[in-house]
Amino acid sequence: MNASNLLVELFVEELPPKALQKLGEAFGAVLFEQLKAQGLLASSESRLTAYASPRRLAAHITEVLPQAEDKAVSQKLMPVAVGLDAAGQPTPALLKKLAALGADASAVAGLQRQGEGKAEALFYASTVKGVVLTDGLQKALDDTIAKLPIPKVMRYQLQDGWTSVNFVRPAHGLVALHGTQVLIGVKALGLSAGTATHGHRFEAKVDPVVIRDADSYAEQLREEGAVIASFAERRAEIVRQLQAAADRVGGGVRPIDDEALLDEVTALVERPNVLVCEFEKEFLAVPQECLILTMKANQKYFPLLDTQGKLTHQFLIVSNITPQDASAVIGGNERVVRPRLADAKFFFDQDRKKTLASRVEALGKVVYHNKLGTQGERVDRVRAIAKGIAQQLGNTALAQQADLAAMLAKTDLITDMVGEFPELQGTMGRYYAQNDGLDAAVADAIEDHYKPRFAGDELPRGDVGVVVALADKLETLVGMFGIGNLPTGDRDPFALRRNALGVIRMLVEKDLPLDLQALLSSAVPAFGDKITEVTAQLVEFFYDRLSVSLREQGYTAQEVEAVLALRPQRLSDVQKRLEAVRAFAALPEAPALAAANKRVGNILKKAEEAVQPQVNAALLVEQAEKDLYAALQQVAPKAEQQFAAGDYTASLQTLAALRAPVDAFFEHVMVNAEDPALKANRQGLLASLHIAMNRVADLARLAV
Repeated sequence: MNASNLLVELFVEELPPKALQKLGEAFGAVLFEQLKAQGLLASSESRLTAYASPRRLAAHITEVLPQAEDKAVSQKLMPVAVGLDAAGQPTPALLKKLAALGADASAVAGLQRQGEGKAEALFYASTVKGVVLTDGLQKALDDTIAKLPIPKVMRYQLQDGWTSVNFVRPAHGLVALHGTQVLIGVKALGLSAGTATHGHRFEAKVDPVVIRDADSYAEQLREEGAVIASFAERRAEIVRQLQAAADRVGGGVRPIDDEALLDEVTALVERPNVLVCEFEKEFLAVPQECLILTMKANQKYFPLLDTQGKLTHQFLIVSNITPQDASAVIGGNERVVRPRLADAKFFFDQDRKKTLASRVEALGKVVYHNKLGTQGERVDRVRAIAKGIAQQLGNTALAQQADLAAMLAKTDLITDMVGEFPELQGTMGRYYAQNDGLDAAVADAIEDHYKPRFAGDELPRGDVGVVVALADKLETLVGMFGIGNLPTGDRDPFALRRNALGVIRMLVEKDLPLDLQALLSSAVPAFGDKITEVTAQLVEFFYDRLSVSLREQGYTAQEVEAVLALRPQRLSDVQKRLEAVRAFAALPEAPALAAANKRVGNILKKAEEAVQPQVNAALLVEQAEKDLYAALQQVAPKAEQQFAAGDYTASLQTLAALRAPVDAFFEHVMVNAEDPALKANRQGLLASLHIAMNRVADLARLAV
């Protein structure tokens, strides 16, 4: 059977732009996998090309068979004891089963036996006809439509006025071509497969566009329909035109880099045409973040930045039409953006008439959480926590600045600008703090206390910002865990995972001399009688987040478990401990010492009473235990000194000298001696060994 290329297209009304790329990818991927599962792809060389434009989802698949090859199958029927009587003749149950498969008694002789004894069963071998492409595509298309990641399903009536179907948007056309052959009989959403689709609403040369064959689809749409069907090609063309337009403007300007905006605009146009527009320079007096946000979020424009990253008064639009005279399009977009910028300027001017300090009282009227009070109460808690952190760092001046920044950090939430653009919280606070004449460190901290806002985001730029950011995140974490409002599964409305990771990053990357448990406990008094203690769940939550982060950085699960098993309080030391463990694990002595450490731990756990690390040298009888004690006396102080100096790698490598005496001890000494005094002394020796070996990490976790 000759394979040909296959094209399937659903022509629909305008699809939701933020979902288009995923819809296009899923449409092609599911269709491809379904056809492959039915044996309709000629070889492993079959390739998928997915298409997605505002009004279509399509897939081009190479090397598709008109019919799948027949397949030999062996079907288990029943145990031999059930299917055949004592004389070896078929039972009624077997004959009934064969009849259901379209076979008669003559098939009994051809049945195969597999297994032995009571497990021996009868198998029926047959050949299953390969599925015809029309039928296989119908099943694949039905499954594809059912599995599309549709953000919100739409229900609409078909032309008969009675039948209703569910889809992302009303569909108006279906193309299904195998080479040049229309796959008549294939249906979807009340539509029958044909060859006709539609191009650009205004600029198509012909309508409808009749697709000649599967391979001419993209070319015909481009030439006859004025549509670039491929999402990736359309996106690349927009990038090219944006840069070309910026080059025409000159002066080294560049379009703003925003991947999400680029994806959304790609999903809004079928044939892009980038044009240069401008607005009055007087609007540049408004903070550029406001202007950029309103242009991107509301109008889908690309602001132009100069070589210093400053906003210019020119911007780029991606039009869906290409008129000979673009002045009307340019003028229309300039008229549309002007009121938006004027609103931003108005909000900025109005907000600056009141100081941030004058807005603090109003936060007491904004509910934060029904169990934790208002934003005003929350601000008081953040202030108390921030002052406590600064005092732990031993910096009185820092405590004063952190207190002021924490008091004002949330006040921009009740400004007009942030009310219109919530994404600007913190950013506008910094501008208004500068307007109020506040110190730069305080102004920066007001913006930075939200950082890091996402994975990979930058940390606060100054000490004041770090302290307030820590306080803000700790208040959220301690408060939410304190009232039992924990994240579950994918639900984390208060971003507790992100906040915990932010705290971890600041403690580690800023190398802060703060202990985790003490830091968490110091936040509790700020809540008064609302919360009484730091929950054990919160402490474990931190170590879980830290564990995930470290594994993502490339450390093995064993290495991470070995270090975090000790619950190190100074998180800034964790990475040094990990590097030390990694270096230790590479030593030839490491496996034996890790195994011995595990054995020691098990012995001490089984002891009837808690074992103290005390050794009476007079009770050391065997030479092996004397040698181990002597080695410990020599090695442990040196390893302890290196540990205290923070040289964890050297500390662990020093312990490598214990391998021989430890091995000899376990080979020649019976720990559980009949003499209670000897037994207790040997347990004390092992307890001393255990402490010496597990200062940096729980080495038993490295044992295979």
